[in-house]
Amino acid sequence: MTVSDNDSQGSSAAPALPALPALPALAFYGKMLTFSRLQFSTDDLSEIDAQLAATLSNKSSNIPILIDSEVEQDLSALVELLCSWGLQPIGVVTGTLDAQAREQRLAIFPADGKRIERILPSKKAAPQVSKAPDDKHTESASTNSTSTNSDSNNDTAAISESNTETTIATTTAETLVSAEHITSLIYDQMLRSGQSLNHVGGDLILTNSVNSGAEAITDNSLHVYGRAQGRLVAGATGDKDARIFCQVFNPSLVSVAGTYCLRDNLPEHVIDKSVQVRFVEGEGLVFTVMDDA
Repeated sequence: MTVSDNDSQGSSAAPALPALPALPALAFYGKMLTFSRLQFSTDDLSEIDAQLAATLSNKSSNIPILIDSEVEQDLSALVELLCSWGLQPIGVVTGTLDAQAREQRLAIFPADGKRIERILPSKKAAPQVSKAPDDKHTESASTNSTSTNSDSNNDTAAISESNTETTIATTTAETLVSAEHITSLIYDQMLRSGQSLNHVGGDLILTNSVNSGAEAITDNSLHVYGRAQGRLVAGATGDKDARIFCQVFNPSLVSVAGTYCLRDNLPEHVIDKSVQVRFVEGEGLVFTVMDDA
């Protein structure tokens, strides 16, 4: 009744409610997906169909798969066949089918042991390339002038100096472009349960802890200088040289280059220790307790 009485008085209007903030149209999350890879050594669809019939017990498995073919395929026909068996092709492993995959808007995944490289504007490297040769050139010129003992060798020294400058400039450009592909990310806050941090293009360095229920994912190496209890993923796009370094190691899941281990299967002697995790071909994940020294 009080509200009704206030509404009847025209002397004071009710204040307008603040507009709610608009939700973003999309948001990226780093959740991990589980899918299988089908390797094909033939383009004979009837033979593939027969093999699927012998392998699958029903046509409603809905398994997400990657197509990895050693031979050229009619990708469209192959996808139709796989879908008829209840499989869900989401992409191909890079190789002979790349062009067809782009036409059909399918994802292209890196081959084993490779990682996706970031494509960066070339203009970022240009200023550094122009500066680096100057320093190198000064040092080179100084060395050449010291080693020249007579005026008759001045022309030869000048030619040598010019060639040295060209070599340095070329090498520096290649080195800078390679370095630009690796951009580490330092994250200072704690990753709490339900949070996911996904970094592509370099190492991910966490100076705080990863709580249970959180996840940290990178395509390079992962460093955790706090307590690691969540899901830790390095080499997410297949880099077998990636590693995981933890100050206090107690994750629910650890993965390097697609090979993973759950908490129940971790070696007991590495729990709550300072640990390095790496992938070794033929052995899988190798856990090493790092000495304090």
